[in-house]
Amino acid sequence: MKKILVMAALAICSFANAQKGTILVGGNIGYTSEKSEYRFSEDKTSTFTFSPKVGYQFNDNWTVGGEFAVSSSNDETTAGIEEKNNNFRLGAFVRYSVPLSQTFAVFADMGAGFQTQKDKVYGPGNAYAKYKGDGMYVGVTPALFINMKKGFGLNFSIGGLGYETLSFDNNGADYSKFYFNFGQTFNIGISKNF
Repeated sequence: MKKILVMAALAICSFANAQKGTILVGGNIGYTSEKSEYRFSEDKTSTFTFSPKVGYQFNDNWTVGGEFAVSSSNDETTAGIEEKNNNFRLGAFVRYSVPLSQTFAVFADMGAGFQTQKDKVYGPGNAYAKYKGDGMYVGVTPALFINMKKGFGLNFSIGGLGYETLSFDNNGADYSKFYFNFGQTFNIGISKNF
């Protein structure tokens, strides 16, 4: 009986370590909804994001690679102002993974890189303004991985924390923002190790 338990433990450990030296390919689709109240209006923002990644798992727990993200958001206020934003990010990430069983693992991604954003603002009376900004981002996102079969699985996350900056041309408002959006964001994705 002891031999069977030892063999089972070794099989589980070897499965958990089977990802070393592989290429990770994955991506997420995300949705964020945020409400803010100002002195005279209420602001509602909805964002849709697509973010693929490619990395090399050089260790049982560590992966490094490249990432990019494309997002589109719509911001509406009760004051009659509507803003449409398109954002593009390109950067690198580091992932630390911890297998919990053959089926489940938890991981945290830390990403950093360059971002650019284009904004179109529509105001009352058909007023229109256009802005373009460039900046940087850094963020940490914890997530859950569910192994479906042979390294192919689903990723789930509900937010993270980070810091970003954007410097706009055309006298647009420059900003830097720290965010903590646990529970406000939902991301689902797939990944496969080759």
